[in-house]
Amino acid sequence: MAGITDANFLNKVIPFGFNVATLGGYSLDAPTIEASKRIIERGRKEFDFPLDEIYSHIENEVASIKSVHSDVKVSANVRSTTPQPIIDVGNIPDLDIVEINCHCRQDEILSIGCGQEMLKRQDLQDFVSQVVDNVSCEVSVKIRANVEGVNTLDIACLIEDAGADYLHIDAMKKGVFDADYNLLKDICNNVHIQVIGNNSVNSDVNVKKMIETGVNGFSIARGVISGNLDFNISDF
Repeated sequence: MAGITDANFLNKVIPFGFNVATLGGYSLDAPTIEASKRIIERGRKEFDFPLDEIYSHIENEVASIKSVHSDVKVSANVRSTTPQPIIDVGNIPDLDIVEINCHCRQDEILSIGCGQEMLKRQDLQDFVSQVVDNVSCEVSVKIRANVEGVNTLDIACLIEDAGADYLHIDAMKKGVFDADYNLLKDICNNVHIQVIGNNSVNSDVNVKKMIETGVNGFSIARGVISGNLDFNISDF
């Protein structure tokens, strides 16, 4: 949730039972920063930091969370058209996970080949591998499922082959107001990478359906904005 998930927000919601907190998403290079500015101009909240400030900002945000919740892993979801800025973030002290954003679907981001358009890159495996091979933390890749022209299972296998530690899947399916549990189950049956399920995790019923797919964990975003959850994460 770009523009929302900063350290202040995460320090408030971690006590609900989360063991990983994700900052971001952040834009890291000139093309993605310019795209973010255009998104802001049309009224959408977005993080906007100059290139010479973004890394120190993320470092300070990580420290703010660790000072309150030292036992929680901190992840940073980031966007870039090239691997090096992501590698730089992945070497920030005390950051546990750098997450490559292959998920955003804002037109401004798609127009520069980022977000879910990354899933169509012929060099995606090499892109992910470069990050994996050159960072001191774990690597996650967040993808959007069922993108037109993309075989989600093939992408999952590619990301596993690239050496990532986590595959974070927004199991969205066009026209369906619920996660694509069948797709998640298919992916979990065919990969060995840690799979984190996302989408419609907003009730104990849906949490159970998500877990039954075989995922290793689940993520919640909009369900915590109100400051309330109608189920206890620790029950799962």
